[in-house]
Amino acid sequence: MTIRFRPLMMTLTVAAAFAAPMASAENVKVALIETMSGAFAPIGQNQLRSYQMFTDKANREKWAGNNTIQFVAFDNKGSPQESLTQLKAAIDQGYRYIAQGNGSGVALALIDAINKHNDRNPGKEVVFLNHSAIDPDLTNSKCSFWHFRFDANVDMKMEALTTYMAKDPGIKKVYIIGQNYAHGHQVTRAAKEMLKRKRPDIQIVGDDLHPIAQVKDFSPYVAKIKASGADTVITGNWGQDLALLIKASKDANLKANFYTYYAGTNGVGRAMGASGAGRVKQVAYWNQNNENFVGKEFVEGYKKKYNDDFYVMATYSIVKMLSQAIKEAKSADPIKVAFALEGMKAMSLNGEVEMRKTDHQLQQPLFIETFTKINNKDVKFDSEDTGYGWKTDQKVPAFVASQPTSCQMKRPAKS
Repeated sequence: MTIRFRPLMMTLTVAAAFAAPMASAENVKVALIETMSGAFAPIGQNQLRSYQMFTDKANREKWAGNNTIQFVAFDNKGSPQESLTQLKAAIDQGYRYIAQGNGSGVALALIDAINKHNDRNPGKEVVFLNHSAIDPDLTNSKCSFWHFRFDANVDMKMEALTTYMAKDPGIKKVYIIGQNYAHGHQVTRAAKEMLKRKRPDIQIVGDDLHPIAQVKDFSPYVAKIKASGADTVITGNWGQDLALLIKASKDANLKANFYTYYAGTNGVGRAMGASGAGRVKQVAYWNQNNENFVGKEFVEGYKKKYNDDFYVMATYSIVKMLSQAIKEAKSADPIKVAFALEGMKAMSLNGEVEMRKTDHQLQQPLFIETFTKINNKDVKFDSEDTGYGWKTDQKVPAFVASQPTSCQMKRPAKS
C-alpha cells in the first residue's frame, strides 16, 4: 500500500513546492479615502487615476516582487466625519493601508483614529500614506509612527516661497486669503512669520479666511483685496476655491500677483487663461516642465488616456516607496513595511527623496514656478489645454527646503 501511494505523495509535494511562491504573494489593497463626489471630486478622481497608472506599471514590472498593489476609492465627501466612517468600513473589509491628502482636517482626524485603532488591535495595524495634507502639525506635535507624508508641508513650501519673494523689491503690500480650516490657518501663520523675518518692510494689508467649498462668488473678497492696495496675494486655496478666486480676480481686473500652493490643480488653469501669465506663481515639489522633462511619459500617457493633467506626483513616490518597502521587508505586514519606509531613499520624478526617520516627512526638492505661454523649450506641457504651463523660476534643493521637527516618535516593538 505504501509503495502504491508514494508517487501520488511525491506529486503532491512537488506541486506544493511550486505553488508556495504564488501562495506567499499578496494583493496589497490600499483604501483611498478621498472626495469622489461634490465640488472637489475632480481632484480625488485625478489622484485615483494617477495611483492606478502607477500600480499598473508597478505590478507589471514587479516593483514589489511577486506582490501586487491596488488602490480602491472610498468617497469621504470632503468630510472628516464621513472619512472616519469610511476608515471603519475599509478596516472592516480587511484594508491595512489607507491613502488620503485632500484636507488636513481630514488627515488629523484619520491619524487620531488610526492611532487608537492600532493601540486597541495589535496584529491588525493600519498605515496611513499621505499624499497632500500639509499641515505641519502632522509631522510635528501630531506625528505618528503609522503616518508617512509624501508632500512637502506648509512651512517647507512657505520657506521657499518667501525666500523667493524677499528678493523682489516690488513687493510692498501683501494680502493673505485662505480656507478656514487647519491648512488655511497654517498658511496664514507661516506667511506672516516668515515675511516679518525676511522682509519686515512688507505690509500685510489684509487677512481673510473663508468657509471651505462653500463660497460661490469671490467678488466681495476680491473687492477687499483691490481696496487694500495689495500688489501681491498669498493663498493656500485649492480646487474650486482657488479657481473661483482666480476667476473673480480676472473679472475685476485685479492687477496683483498671486503666490499660490495649488494653481496647478484641476480647474485653475482654465480659470486663469492668458490673464494668469506672468502673474500667477506656485510652489510645488515637481514641475511637468522640469529640466530634461523627467516623467514626460506619464504626463503624455495620462493626458492621452484621461484627457486630464497629471500633477499629483506624490502618487508616484508612494507607489514606488511602498513597493520598495514591501520588497525589502519581504512582507506586506504594516509594521514591517513601516519600519522599512523609515529612512528610505528612492529616486522619484523630482530626484532623490528620503523619508526622514525622525518624523516621517519626505525630504525632497521644491520648485518656484510661473504660469507662462508654452514655447516648446522650457515650457512644453500646458495646463488644461490653455496654451500656458509652468516655467521653473528656481529649484530649491531638498537640504535647503528641509525644516526642523518637534516630533517625538513613539515606535512599536519590531516583530
